[in-house]
Amino acid sequence: MAKLSSINKNEKRKKLVKQYAAKYEKLKAIANDKSLDETERLIARLKMAEIPRNANPTRVRNRCATTGRPRGYYRKFGINRIELRDLGNKGLIPGLTKSSW
Repeated sequence: MAKLSSINKNEKRKKLVKQYAAKYEKLKAIANDKSLDETERLIARLKMAEIPRNANPTRVRNRCATTGRPRGYYRKFGINRIELRDLGNKGLIPGLTKSSW
């Protein structure tokens, strides 16, 4: 089980990303638009710098839904490799079978 503070911190980041998503995308589009004047692009980049760092989508960490473990995360299932194996062996994940050869 991951530290509760780490899980809560990541949840707070997710909320910030959702809150600033539209503004961030708008400014990013302006900053990357080559047809605009260089000063306009610079102003957009400066405004992007004013947005909180945790509002950047790259700062959100994928974590297991059950344990909060950040490593070995399977996006398709939303859980880590250890939980995937346990739940798969118990037959709780539909369509997942243990391979044998």
